[in-house]
Amino acid sequence: MPESTEPEVNNEEQAFIQRAMAGDLDAFNALVLKYQDIAYSVAFRLLRNQDAAADAVQDGFLKAYRALGGFQGGNFRSWLLRIVTNTCYDVLRVRQRRGTDSIDDLTFAQDHNVYLVDHAERPEEYAERMELNHFIEAGIESLPPDQRTVLVLCDIHGYAYDEIAEIVDLPMGTVKSRISRARSRLRDYLQNRPELLPSSFRP
Repeated sequence: MPESTEPEVNNEEQAFIQRAMAGDLDAFNALVLKYQDIAYSVAFRLLRNQDAAADAVQDGFLKAYRALGGFQGGNFRSWLLRIVTNTCYDVLRVRQRRGTDSIDDLTFAQDHNVYLVDHAERPEEYAERMELNHFIEAGIESLPPDQRTVLVLCDIHGYAYDEIAEIVDLPMGTVKSRISRARSRLRDYLQNRPELLPSSFRP
């Protein structure tokens, strides 16, 4: 994993940012369209519920629009995802006060499976892969939210450590440590069902 993959902000995006900061709602909506998929993906894996994730993204974008005056430049994507992530944490804190949702009540979206669909595979292979996908998703769900966030950003979305540190507003050393702990916990979780894993991953 490279230390930095800072996205290059093109002139068009910079223009949208400037117009949005000046109060142009259409310009902000253009930025929303650009980043809504990644924002939803992160929110879904944190909240494990489609409706809750959609609401958190909507609330996060609304907070971002209201806070545009405080944007100091730099990586707009990181700034936006930080607000969405913090909104998800607020939802998780409310859930914790009310009692944890049962995993049986959570929604697993096909669009967020770890592996892509291979239309050439046999039905039994597809069934095994889907079972593995759900098992991996359940393993990610079992992680504490702080570890889940950095693991999703790093290993699922491929963000570099420095951008993850910016999104979660933590030192890079802390981010690396959390990713390492998350990977270790997920690996231990997956070892509970070794028969689902590819042979190279079995103990």
